[in-house]
Amino acid sequence: MEAGGTASDAAGEGQGTGSRPRRRIRRRRLVVAVVAVVAVLGLGVYLGAGYLAYDDLSVVVPHCDDASYKDQTPADFSITGAAVSPDVSAFHFSDYTDVSFPTRGGGLTIRAWYAPPRVAGGPVVIVVHGYNACRRAWNVLLPAGMLHQAGFGVLMPDLRNHGESDSDGGRWAGGAKEYLDVLGGWDWLVGQGVPATRIGLFGASLGAATVAIATGEEPRVAATWADSSYSDFGTAAAEYAESKGYPGWVADPAVPIGHLLGDPALATKDPVDELAHLAGRPFFIVHGLEDTTIRPHNALELAKAASHAGTPVEPWLVPGAQHTQEMLLVTDRYDARLVQFFSGAIGSP
Repeated sequence: MEAGGTASDAAGEGQGTGSRPRRRIRRRRLVVAVVAVVAVLGLGVYLGAGYLAYDDLSVVVPHCDDASYKDQTPADFSITGAAVSPDVSAFHFSDYTDVSFPTRGGGLTIRAWYAPPRVAGGPVVIVVHGYNACRRAWNVLLPAGMLHQAGFGVLMPDLRNHGESDSDGGRWAGGAKEYLDVLGGWDWLVGQGVPATRIGLFGASLGAATVAIATGEEPRVAATWADSSYSDFGTAAAEYAESKGYPGWVADPAVPIGHLLGDPALATKDPVDELAHLAGRPFFIVHGLEDTTIRPHNALELAKAASHAGTPVEPWLVPGAQHTQEMLLVTDRYDARLVQFFSGAIGSP
């Protein structure tokens, strides 16, 4: 009996000892399965949010349909939809014509307004609008009016996918392809006989980032004014997403998703990197301290990059100004500094 009992006990002990490892294995497998499911779901949420953000925030509203400025022209524009609305009638002008030219590299036609300088051979500034806007926007027409009233010529293009210019998919790339449209305008002016040393660039918002990139890519650009530019796309995209109600992290998956969906230029060029090629050329930075769309730290980062490239810049940071609204809040000072900068950089009209 003792022998039998011992055998039975041994068998029971063997069963108990073997079952514990099996239970541990089952638990581990369950944990791994749960973790895998959570990871897959988390990845799905991450990528899904990135797709929604890309789909929502990169699409361009065509043909400048915004009712607040869709009918505005250099001859008759006002300030609408802004916190401050100064009288801008002194900056109206009517001696402009419709022109068109190919983007640099070809493939698309860019449409623009052109008002020649007061004197033949005089300086010309290309004035570039922001995202989801066009040449009819007040932050194009007002600085263009300031410059033209002072005697400068002004070229006001619609970037690709905006206004009346050709489309290449209806989405923006943060300036990484739009800069070719600006340089197409620069090429056109040179072809019209304007000396390269007498052509400057002005941009607001996306336009500012675009002209900064164009300046880095074309060493013959003589001078550039950047109003409310971002410094690097990744940070700006996150902050812009937050301003539109998204969590900032959606910008990370949105970029590779954009590449997969046929927008390979997206986020491939950053203004802060392009300024490494300034080589001492004049560059002006202005930004509103109340800007929540592109935050003012971007101006400081751009100024640091410009200084490292041989162009010392002290950014003009305007208290109380929201996005690109410095020109509305301190109109006379903006006018004076704009004309002074380009007169010194590309010659007086």
